[in-house]
Amino acid sequence: CSLWNEGTQVFAAAHLELALQELRMLTATLTAALGFSPGVTRLPNGFAGTALSQHALTPVASRSAASSGLESVLAPLLEQQQQQQQQQQRRALRAPSAAMVATGGMGGGLFTQSNPEDRRVVPDEPGDRQIFKVVYVVLESQYQSSLSTACKRINAGQEKVAVECSGYILEELRDPANFEQFKKDVADANIFIGSLIFVQELADKVVEAVEPYRETMDAVCVFPSMPAVMRLNKIGSFTMASMGQSKNVMLDFMKKNKPSGTSFQDGMLKLVRTLPKVLKFLPGDKAKDARSFMMSLQYWLGGSPENIEALLLNLASTYVFESDLLTGEVVEPPTVIPDQGIWHPVAPRVFETNEEYIQWLRNEHAPTIGVDPNKAPVIGVVLQKSHINTKDDAHYVALIMEIEANGGLVLPIYTGSLDFSKPIEDYFFLNGRSVVDTTINLTGFALVGGPATQDHPKAIATLKKLNRPYLCAVPATFQTFEEWKDSELGLHPVQVALQVALPELDGAIEPIIFAGRDGVTGRSIPQSDRIETLAKRAIKWSNLSAKKNADKKVAITVFSFPPDKGNVGTAAYLNVFGSIFEALKTMKAEGYDLGAELPTDVEGLVDAVLHDKEASMASPTLNVAYSMSVAEYKELTPYAEDLEENWGPPPGQLNTDGQNLLVYGVRFGNVFIGVQPSFGYEGDPMRLLYAKSASPHHGFAAYYTYIEKVLEADAVLHFGTHGSLEFMPGKQVGMSGGCYPDRLIQSTPNLYYYAANNPSEATIAKRRSYANTISYLTPPAENAGLYKGLKEVGELISSYQGLRESRGASIVNSIVATARTCNLDKDVDLPSEDFDTAELTLDERDIIVGKVYSKIMEIESRLLPCGLHTVGVPPTAEEAIATLVNIASIDRPEDEIDGLPRILARSVGRDIEDIYRSANAGNLDDNLLSENIKEAIRAAVRASVERSTDAAGRVTEVNPMMASLGAVLGGGSPMLSALKKQGFDKVQDPDLEKLFGYLEFCLKQVVADNEMGALIEGLNGEYTLPGPGGDPIRNPLVLPTGKNMHALDPQAIPTIAACDCAKVMVDRLLERQVAEEGEYPESIAFVLWGTDNIKTYGESLAQVLWMVGVRPLPDSLGRVNQIEAIPLEELGRPRVDVVVTCSGVFRDLFINQMNLLDRAVKLVAELDEPLDQNFVRKHALEQAEEFGVSVRDAATRVFSNAAGSYSANVGLAIENGGWEGEQQLQEQFTSRKGFAFNADRPGILDDKADMFKSSLKKVDVTFQNLDSSEISLTDVSHYFDSDPTKVVGSLRTDGKKPSSFVADTTTANGQVRTLSETVRLDARTKLLNPKFYEGMLKSGYEGTREITKRLRNTMGWSATAGAVDNFVYEDANDVFIADEEMQKRLLETNPNAFRDMVTTFLEANGRGYWETSEENLDRLRQLYAEVDDKIEGL
Repeated sequence: CSLWNEGTQVFAAAHLELALQELRMLTATLTAALGFSPGVTRLPNGFAGTALSQHALTPVASRSAASSGLESVLAPLLEQQQQQQQQQQRRALRAPSAAMVATGGMGGGLFTQSNPEDRRVVPDEPGDRQIFKVVYVVLESQYQSSLSTACKRINAGQEKVAVECSGYILEELRDPANFEQFKKDVADANIFIGSLIFVQELADKVVEAVEPYRETMDAVCVFPSMPAVMRLNKIGSFTMASMGQSKNVMLDFMKKNKPSGTSFQDGMLKLVRTLPKVLKFLPGDKAKDARSFMMSLQYWLGGSPENIEALLLNLASTYVFESDLLTGEVVEPPTVIPDQGIWHPVAPRVFETNEEYIQWLRNEHAPTIGVDPNKAPVIGVVLQKSHINTKDDAHYVALIMEIEANGGLVLPIYTGSLDFSKPIEDYFFLNGRSVVDTTINLTGFALVGGPATQDHPKAIATLKKLNRPYLCAVPATFQTFEEWKDSELGLHPVQVALQVALPELDGAIEPIIFAGRDGVTGRSIPQSDRIETLAKRAIKWSNLSAKKNADKKVAITVFSFPPDKGNVGTAAYLNVFGSIFEALKTMKAEGYDLGAELPTDVEGLVDAVLHDKEASMASPTLNVAYSMSVAEYKELTPYAEDLEENWGPPPGQLNTDGQNLLVYGVRFGNVFIGVQPSFGYEGDPMRLLYAKSASPHHGFAAYYTYIEKVLEADAVLHFGTHGSLEFMPGKQVGMSGGCYPDRLIQSTPNLYYYAANNPSEATIAKRRSYANTISYLTPPAENAGLYKGLKEVGELISSYQGLRESRGASIVNSIVATARTCNLDKDVDLPSEDFDTAELTLDERDIIVGKVYSKIMEIESRLLPCGLHTVGVPPTAEEAIATLVNIASIDRPEDEIDGLPRILARSVGRDIEDIYRSANAGNLDDNLLSENIKEAIRAAVRASVERSTDAAGRVTEVNPMMASLGAVLGGGSPMLSALKKQGFDKVQDPDLEKLFGYLEFCLKQVVADNEMGALIEGLNGEYTLPGPGGDPIRNPLVLPTGKNMHALDPQAIPTIAACDCAKVMVDRLLERQVAEEGEYPESIAFVLWGTDNIKTYGESLAQVLWMVGVRPLPDSLGRVNQIEAIPLEELGRPRVDVVVTCSGVFRDLFINQMNLLDRAVKLVAELDEPLDQNFVRKHALEQAEEFGVSVRDAATRVFSNAAGSYSANVGLAIENGGWEGEQQLQEQFTSRKGFAFNADRPGILDDKADMFKSSLKKVDVTFQNLDSSEISLTDVSHYFDSDPTKVVGSLRTDGKKPSSFVADTTTANGQVRTLSETVRLDARTKLLNPKFYEGMLKSGYEGTREITKRLRNTMGWSATAGAVDNFVYEDANDVFIADEEMQKRLLETNPNAFRDMVTTFLEANGRGYWETSEENLDRLRQLYAEVDDKIEGL
């Protein structure tokens, strides 16, 4: 009864009476069971079985489905009574004491410490009975209780035989001691049973243990598992290896009736349904063993203790014992509940039609529990049949009761298949309309398919038809629930991959842990607080479809980071206030109550939130929407006291007037626009040193308390990428009630606009703050172009092409001089200033010009997003052209589509890779050809889009690009004509047809806009279509935006294509390092990012593997989780050591890949190879001696933050300006990033800062990747936050600064540049580029902030890597400070951001990063004082 949470106590008296009747009946049943001897006899074919009743839930007497449910809740208590009574019986069993849970933390670093010995069953008084031994391994624990009970029943009821049983949960085999005991048990076993063994490394262990004894065991019975495990099957002459080869009646029958299900299990199920009807017609001598396997599977799927008892006795009778030792009565066929149906714990039966169930629900059940069926939300719940069969359904019962206690009704459906879309289609619709308001999937699997195969399109089609929010809660099956609670990581990585990541591909949200496995009994234990949260959230989602829009309250949340009035409305590439204004207009049109005084324009909206126009003068604080007294705060915030350890008593120092807690924002009727409080680090830089994040401050908690308890919002809309909620301390995945994201969001549905190019952090928001994300488009990327001196260099080169033989020398001298004034001499090896190029040959001058041209074309063609995106405003035709140009430039071998550069190069008899290589080397002719190809691509794409452009310059309807080619007189398609004008006259329309057919699809995706539509759908309580996030250039399926973003299957990377690309970039990096240093580096420091690896399908992950000389391999199901060392002969170079720093997001999303990396490093460290050819082993041996550990433990190279913590906080320190010096930044990096992953102890990240430092001081090269034009080195602080360049320099004993490189794969012509080269390129194409900063200034307030952010991030590279040239600061000062007109524009649009810009210049000088004139410094100091006075109203 203690398992029932408070919600169930409000159940009507009828429920209590039912429970009492059930308890009395169960007690009588259990007593009777002590002497129960099930009747058994020999079937004609020698296959024995136990007498089963007609109802799967009625093993002894006629009982209702209700009894099963309540029995499950009471089972842990009754189990103790049963054990005490059995001790007094003749055949009592030696059983473990009935503890509810296995206690203890994450000892040994494994995810589970449950003890298989606790479930070992042996007969206490075997007497002279013959004993057979059974060993089983299962993925999930619901069968554990049935197996234990079945064995106890056999030992209590059989006079001539008894059973010993050893059982293992698959995850327990990671423990070496458990695995050794498992092998010993298998060696003595008569029967082995396995089911759902789908984890590759553990499947390998099962095969290793069972295969040597397969022939000597009497029966090996494996149900759906990895193919290698399935091949262990041996039931007499029946094996899986012979299926499809041997000719017999059974196999012929299976071939003729081959099912079309989504998985092996579904196929077997379809076969089993037909089997009883045909068994009697099959010749016994030919089909006995195959029939035995199929009958065994049917008993197994039945799941109840009686069915499992029959399974064991049948196998023992037929294959273990030579004579008939079993006695009993005639056996009925195995009986189970219907394959699918509607099951409610207090219903009189399982319903097979929703009409019958709804009639019972409305007319009988709802009145009994006091719920009005006409007003109550209906929650559809999807259940796993095996839990019902095995009576392991307490967690199902608890959730159903909780929903009903909160005023809802439940429609709980199940199926024995792994295609849960069918019962949804059959039961959640009535007369073509959905009868549920929200769906919760409790199975822990994707909607269609099991742990091995999925059909996401089918699932999405079903869910879109249903069009209701789709929640997928998770039972913690790989750990006991105590271990999950104690774990900092939270949910097991394998379970995250199978039961969180895969359902997300269906559009699932809210992976709330609602139950956990009991370590002793294996039963599912309901988590009362999690079930309460899940029930409340489901009902809140349901209310959105029931409430009128005029009555709904919505909290729109904007961010301010770093906290400053000039930064209110921060979001990546998003015009936040412009977007909110569009959203408010749309909501008003949809009937939402926005009050009487809605602002008439964006400026008015900003003014209302910031209290004065454009965050300008005389307003030290933001607008206060609500003042919360300390007493009210404490009353409404249950965890307020927990925050005092870090922040002292409320109200604290942040978001307060000294007495009350302040909620900043403004209300327009039922819509609140609020400013999310900051992390709280500002003003206290020492908090940045914390290795683990602490807690939100009182002001942060008060903000979300206001939304939930005071405003009583029906939904919250987080506006833009990204806020702080999802990054608050707590478990990585699988929040507990003590995790702050869960505590803060409480029961409010969370809609979240997230940039489409950032699926990794969007996934964190989905998993940690229960967000239903809505993707928004980032601005289209355009060529950076040339300006000022760079433009002059380009014009001089154009002149040189026509006059190279007559006036070439003088023009080259001018090119060199102008290039120097543009600081291109830092990138190109130019002649000295006083050198006359007339002394050079024509070819030598061509080489100089070619190299300069290559550099300025690199700058000119660099892609940069222009301006900011406004939600709900689709791109113009010009913006669409910019996007399509980039899409057209990429080869897509998976679709057999060549990019336009390759097509055009082929038309002139060249290979595009040769052109790129030659142009990069400075060949002038190939540089010109490369540029001509780019211009031709733009012209052709423009011609294709113009066919669909309307008079307003937008694409509203896409016309076929390649239609009616024959009707175009004279020169084929418009695209062909455009190419011929550029000189590519050998291209023909058939060469273009496939590519432009693809571009037509892409154009439709680009202009299809559902960003605002998805918001309204979400607020209506409807299903948001899922879609991938990432780079829309690489993967146009990211478009159209307005999707519920997901990442990818974490076990699917790296792909073969990613490995191929990784090899190219690693080889180029090593070639450059060898060319510059004369030898291979011994160690390289990598940084791995979540988003980058999603976009590139694991390129940087594959780079690490290739660096150490390891090849990733897929398992038999295509999942990448195996590795092999590449022989040194094939590798052709030494194995280079690595130090891998994983972002917190990568850690959360790809911990399985961290496992892969760690195994790879350990694999090569243990190879017996020459140390000059294996630097991993060389360093591991040194560190083994240094730390007194094994070589394997010394080969620790994969590091990240502690669980629940993110970043090194270096970016925070630089953004807030509160850091003492570089030493502080370096200490932050090593302390926060020094937590090691160990594949041998995957359940914990160990604090290994000393090992981290020891590895870093051996590093010769630091290395990062750029994969997208949208996010580069100075766009975000992440890159320098995790860069270890100066850290390595400070740790190396020789004082040598490491080389620093960046791989740039933003274009088809991938490059490896030095870090300084990349920072210069970034500055020239963005911060210093008029095209960039003028585009930003058009966005006003937000644009000024974006410019300032680039400057501060540039300074971050000075602080962490010393990678910024003085001219970058000097030129930026000339552009933004020395120009008085520019000063005025910045001051008027966002004075706070402008003040921050002035501060950054002064700080850069003060910290020694920028040398400049005293005149410049005086101007900056004066400006600071003037701006500060104006802001303060002086």
